[in-house]
Amino acid sequence: MAAERGARRLLSTSSFWLCCLLLLGRRAPGAAAARSGSPQSGSSIRTFTPFYFLVEPMDTLSVRGSSVVLNCSAYSEPSPKIEWKKDGTFLNLVSDDRRQLLPDGSLFISNVVHSKHNKPDEGYYQCVATVESLGTIVSRTAKLTVAGLPRFASQPEPSSVYAGNSAILNCEVNADLVPFVRWELNRQPLLLDDRVIKLPSGTLVISNTTEGDRGLYRCIVESGGPPKYSDEAELKVLPDPEVTSNLVFLKQPSSLVRVIGQSAVLSCVASGLPLPTIKWMKNEEALDTESSERLVLLAGGSLEISDVTEDDAGTYFCVADNGNETVEAQAELTVQAHPEFLKQPTNIYAHESMDIVFECEVTGKPTPTVKWVKNGDMVIPSDYFKIVKEHNLQVLGLVKSDEGFYQCIAENDVGNAQAGAQLIILEHDVAIPTLPPTSLTSATTDHLAPATTGPLPSAPRDVVASLVSTRFIKLTWRTPASDPHGDNLTYSVFYTKEGIARERVENTSHPGEMQVTIQNLMPATVYIFRVMAHNKHGSGESSAPLRVETQPEVQLPGPAPNIRAYATSPTSITVTWETPLSGNGEIQNYKLYYMEKGTDKEQDVDISSHSHTINGLKKYTEYSFRVVAYNKHGPGVSTQDIAVQTLSDVPSAAPQNLSLEVRNSKSIMIHWQPPPPATQNGQITGYKIRYRKASRKSDVTETLVAGTQLSQLIEGLDRGTEYNFRVAALTGNGTGPATDWLSAETFESDLDETRVPEVPSSLHVRPLVTSIVVSWTPPENQNIVVRGYAIGYGIGSPHAQTIKVDYKQRYYTIENLDPSSHYVITLKAFNNVGEGIPLYESAVTRPHTVPDPTPMMPPVGVQASILSHDTIRITWADNSLPKHQKITDSRYYTVRWKTNIPANTKYKNANATTLSYLVTGLKANTLYEFSVMVTKGRRSSTWSMTAHGTTFELVPTSPPKDVTVVSKEGKPRTIIVNWQPPSEANGKITGYIIYYSTDVNAEIHDWVIEPVVGNRLTHQIQELTLDTPYYFKIQARNSKGMGPMSDAVQFRTPKASGSAGKGSRLPDLGSDYKPPMSGSNSPHGSPTSPLDSNMLLVIIVSVGVITIVVVVIIAVFCTRRTTSHQKKKRAACKSVNGSHKYKGNSKDVKPPDLWIHHERLELKPIDKSPDPNPVMTDTPIPRNSQDITPVDNSMDSNIHQRRNSYRGHESEDSMSTLAGRRGMRPKMMMPFDSQPPQQSVRNTPSTDTMPASSSQTCCTDHQDPEGATSSSYLASSQEEDSGQSLPTAHVRPSHPLKSFAVPAIPPPGPPTYDPALPSTPLLSQQALNHHLHSVKTASIGTLGRSRPPMPVVVPSAPEVQETTRMLEDSESSYEPDELTKEMAHLEGLMKDLNAITTA
Repeated sequence: MAAERGARRLLSTSSFWLCCLLLLGRRAPGAAAARSGSPQSGSSIRTFTPFYFLVEPMDTLSVRGSSVVLNCSAYSEPSPKIEWKKDGTFLNLVSDDRRQLLPDGSLFISNVVHSKHNKPDEGYYQCVATVESLGTIVSRTAKLTVAGLPRFASQPEPSSVYAGNSAILNCEVNADLVPFVRWELNRQPLLLDDRVIKLPSGTLVISNTTEGDRGLYRCIVESGGPPKYSDEAELKVLPDPEVTSNLVFLKQPSSLVRVIGQSAVLSCVASGLPLPTIKWMKNEEALDTESSERLVLLAGGSLEISDVTEDDAGTYFCVADNGNETVEAQAELTVQAHPEFLKQPTNIYAHESMDIVFECEVTGKPTPTVKWVKNGDMVIPSDYFKIVKEHNLQVLGLVKSDEGFYQCIAENDVGNAQAGAQLIILEHDVAIPTLPPTSLTSATTDHLAPATTGPLPSAPRDVVASLVSTRFIKLTWRTPASDPHGDNLTYSVFYTKEGIARERVENTSHPGEMQVTIQNLMPATVYIFRVMAHNKHGSGESSAPLRVETQPEVQLPGPAPNIRAYATSPTSITVTWETPLSGNGEIQNYKLYYMEKGTDKEQDVDISSHSHTINGLKKYTEYSFRVVAYNKHGPGVSTQDIAVQTLSDVPSAAPQNLSLEVRNSKSIMIHWQPPPPATQNGQITGYKIRYRKASRKSDVTETLVAGTQLSQLIEGLDRGTEYNFRVAALTGNGTGPATDWLSAETFESDLDETRVPEVPSSLHVRPLVTSIVVSWTPPENQNIVVRGYAIGYGIGSPHAQTIKVDYKQRYYTIENLDPSSHYVITLKAFNNVGEGIPLYESAVTRPHTVPDPTPMMPPVGVQASILSHDTIRITWADNSLPKHQKITDSRYYTVRWKTNIPANTKYKNANATTLSYLVTGLKANTLYEFSVMVTKGRRSSTWSMTAHGTTFELVPTSPPKDVTVVSKEGKPRTIIVNWQPPSEANGKITGYIIYYSTDVNAEIHDWVIEPVVGNRLTHQIQELTLDTPYYFKIQARNSKGMGPMSDAVQFRTPKASGSAGKGSRLPDLGSDYKPPMSGSNSPHGSPTSPLDSNMLLVIIVSVGVITIVVVVIIAVFCTRRTTSHQKKKRAACKSVNGSHKYKGNSKDVKPPDLWIHHERLELKPIDKSPDPNPVMTDTPIPRNSQDITPVDNSMDSNIHQRRNSYRGHESEDSMSTLAGRRGMRPKMMMPFDSQPPQQSVRNTPSTDTMPASSSQTCCTDHQDPEGATSSSYLASSQEEDSGQSLPTAHVRPSHPLKSFAVPAIPPPGPPTYDPALPSTPLLSQQALNHHLHSVKTASIGTLGRSRPPMPVVVPSAPEVQETTRMLEDSESSYEPDELTKEMAHLEGLMKDLNAITTA
């Protein structure tokens, strides 16, 4: 509906402009007649000839295979000749079968041709009208666009909607095909109304959905050929749930650009319960869509603006409100305007040597650019054709050849328009018929009355230059001999530079004046002057030519003598000179100008001495130098340019476009291009090729080739083996950088030659006058040997002659053909078995009248330089240009690019006028191929060799998708999380993070985290609480960083199935529960065997004795520490920086971020423990970063402080807060890539659980991880399969902050005997042989328990003085060997005690 209204407005707008052109054209003859005046006596005056366009071509959209008419009609007497240009080149319509000129001048194109590689009809067309002996005018340019093949960018997807809400179904196609889109419901045409509309993008919007809207929808594109159908999508209409739902936008408005008079639709559709209402605002003001005639609120809430004006431009806000919440979105509407003429050029009469101005004022948005055309050819500004006052054209010193039609052409992004005027140059004896128009400059105003018959004045006498300066000359003369008084005579002074035919004129200001001052001359230049007198009868005789030379500016310095320049290095040149002989005063300074050869950008530097060295020049590049001396009057005369070349050097860039071609099972052909000319830094003397097997990196073979050789066949290779190759360029100074390694694999066996090749994949012909250029692409099946190609051709039959070419050749020129003849051409690939299936094509050679444009050579050295994740710079060289690669003609280059994912991706094209182009808007981490062709006039080259480039990676821009959570069969406390990679990964996914929590609204740092390696798409989480709702989110990461999180997925674990057994977890007994000494797993308060009081007394006494013994042992260890050992412990403490003082100061800490600076983790299989206990079947993660790499005690304090900023306090509470849900399951660390160091923030338990002394923990010595195995897991972890082999984390010791570890939870064993260890509700007490981590770990395991996870924080690093005090207090550590022995003894006592109690 909106598209139809837009079409009607476009038609009405076109009719309006057509009427304006007709009225303007009909007015022109009258205007010309008004200016023509009446014939004067003695000579007739030519009148202005009406010559204008009645109809001009308009922009047109067509489809392939249809017919197109581009209208054009011009008026003139006699009738003009009409020709057409396409893209600036005249069309030859005589021998064109599809294009023909209609009688009124319109262009008819039948059967429009348009394909992926051949678009001969699409482009810009211009109508050219010519009248012999009068002139030429050109029309506006019209763009013919051919809609491509229908392709769906997005298709409708199945969806559900609640009754009464709005629904949208997407259908995005090529922008040119949107008008041809329609919709079907259940394969029946869908009728659109006020409730069901189609947006300009093709999207279908259904508002206030009902039960009748359910069904299968699809969109159809009908563009002349067979219709293209999209996938069918089912729309389900659900009953009103009578509950509220979030208010969301189904479609938000997007910024638009519209032309005045068009319609604009700002789409906006929202959904939610209660049903939302939509209002629109513009620039913070509400829009009244009910009373306005131009503003209409469409179905769903979209806003349509009819007949757009400039006042409609601005920012629009779509506000959706359902009473519970309000959301808004905004979009910008930009309004553009066609170029319009405020003042058009007017017809002008003038005499030779006059100066005239054609005036032209235009308006439009964006601001139009103006160019001038004379008789159909572009006016190039020069000394005599100047653009003044932005748009006006000034012509100085008219000559007869300046006559003709001048057109002012205004153009902007919206369109273009033209307006013209005629210039007639009268003979000098014919007076201009009207008063001087404003288009004549004051210098050439003729004050002539209508001429009458009578005597004319003779030549003025005694013309002399009374004053000659450097920039002006004053002329004086006497009256003519025929009129000695001369009071009524006026004079004209004609002057020109010597050797220039174009003459200018200066008139006296009033009658009787006999002197004129000519301004704006050049110093030391010869001018020719003559004077002519005028009376009421006309112009008299001219005086004899007077030759006068302006004075040189002698006050200025002369040229500096003996200027010399020599190269001092590859990047510097020294220039010397002497003082000018004619300084004309004191020389104040010199200015040294220099310029690279082949460029037009000259640079300068001020010098006070007589020599200077210029650094930073390009290597092996020729520069020109000149020197200008300055005195108080200004710059003097420049010296002559001298040229010198910088010294050569090794190449600064690698060869370009390295490619490998596998010939057979034992040879590979290498091709390359020289380094860019600016980086060769000398004469390339050779290339060094290095290659090696990919599996043997040390076995490198080198080969040297000559500098003129750009390919090399490497033979004697192994079958089915991958090889790496690289090439470096050599100069006389050495070897430059090499290319990156490029790999190729030889064939396992040679190509198949048991059958003939398949048909070539494409064949293109380009006819010329006596030749046809044939180009092709090889067969798609590359596994069959192709030895060459056979080209057959002939008039009417392809069997007249046959030519065979090499298999590497991709084009061939068939010579010595007859003009205007129809040839049939065939192409077949052949090998030793025979010739394959032929491919046919026909062409008609051009007639003799058409010039024979030979094909241009394609660009070479195409190179893709990756700049960012969405930008690649393409550079190339053009062998048809001079050596300096400077473009001086009108050639341009076409760059095309595509990616092979998906396979049917079409090429994108862009034009460039330089030897590089910046391709933007690419996808991240995507391989693109690029090629370039050059076009000059009607000549074009074939496409160049392709260059490839892969854009850089970018952080994932979409979360992992299809997140599902299911319970594991037979294990109700174990769930399985499945997902799919992000749709926009933008790189290789290196890891995932699973967040889960029982509180969906909890801060993200309070969620439990599970890291998963990037090649996994499923993960098990064990030991969850039964009958508890959990929320899961997943985040993906690549080498560039973290992507967004997925939406939370809820899952409730199954209810408890009875008493605990295999696969069940022991009930949580609270924080105050302490298991009995016997290690029984029975709950607190469960019945035990009765003991008599004597036995109980023995137990109590034994426990007291053992406690005393332990205290004595600890005291003995503390006193036995030596001074050297204390120093060693202090050094170790510095590396971890933990103390009770530091821990207690938690009031200044900041919220944590566990994911800063965690990098580079390798997963390795866990070694099996020798302990037969099934609980102990897995080796735990190392308990200390020093377990992996010992800490060097000689590190300086700076390294210690860097570690302090991350590790914080290292006590047992930092790793014991992991709940018992982990069991024997080892923890994994997230494999992060290297990132820049940032401030490290750490989660720690709350301050109320801090121990009074923790320095003992800080200085714990290294322990073998095997030794800690027996106490590293919960007793309940026996439900795990003993044979399971899970990956464990291995930390690369490159930096103390590179990664983090997640330790296992200690089992609820006997209570500890160390009074210094803290006791918190979240810590299960453990034996002393469970050693602590010196690498800080994050708590991620408490969610499975009935208590929520505790917040974890870390304080900032303490001051150096405080750290020193904390380290000095750490005096209570033990030697590992001594502690092991005493613990073994203590275990023996415990066994004896158990034996006593059981007896």
